[in-house]
Amino acid sequence: MIKDNLEKVRQTIPNGTRLIAVSKTKPVEDLQEAYDAGQRLFGENKALEMRDKHDALPHDIEWHFIGHLQKNKIKYIIPFVSLIHSIDSVELLEAVDKEAAKHDRSVDCLLQFHIAQEETKFGMDMAEAENAIVEMRDKGLTHVRIVGVMGMASNTDNRKQVRTEFAMLKGYFDTLKERYFADEAAFCELSMGMSGDYDIAIEEGSTLVRVGSAIFGARNYANVND
Repeated sequence: MIKDNLEKVRQTIPNGTRLIAVSKTKPVEDLQEAYDAGQRLFGENKALEMRDKHDALPHDIEWHFIGHLQKNKIKYIIPFVSLIHSIDSVELLEAVDKEAAKHDRSVDCLLQFHIAQEETKFGMDMAEAENAIVEMRDKGLTHVRIVGVMGMASNTDNRKQVRTEFAMLKGYFDTLKERYFADEAAFCELSMGMSGDYDIAIEEGSTLVRVGSAIFGARNYANVND
């Protein structure tokens, strides 16, 4: 089933957009099945769960951390994480830089914007994002690299609203690119879109879509370990 679902989703993903298989709460066996079907990008939102799966699965997997990252859990993923999607404060950016320095590596990060109407979702506004970039440069944080932005649309059936929110995030990306990263090719990622709305996200310019239930089925929250 996972192999078939994965193939169906891949057929809807154009060149220029990468598929992240969101495997949070799913057992290692499910991830292995997706891996055997050729999937190499996986997204997790719990640090300890991600660490345990990394240890149990092939090491050519590209791990993306997509959840709210607690500072005391950064150390568990820094040795291997490929991209952290959820930088929502300058303090978190500094904490990631500090841990990455211990491993003599630079970790790619996305700035998370709050674009949804739900107050429960995390993320920065434009002023906070710009402040994070300026502070990162002023403080000489060399073990983190901002390579784009991420956001989650409102949980709604109103597709027009979702499109408006994705277009807003694309606008933030374009503004930051022009003001701070015009000469940096690495600043190229726009992470938006999940199982129910990734088609709209792609139309609005997404380079990374985070698809879980359409591949693995409904989540089992009893398996969460953090």
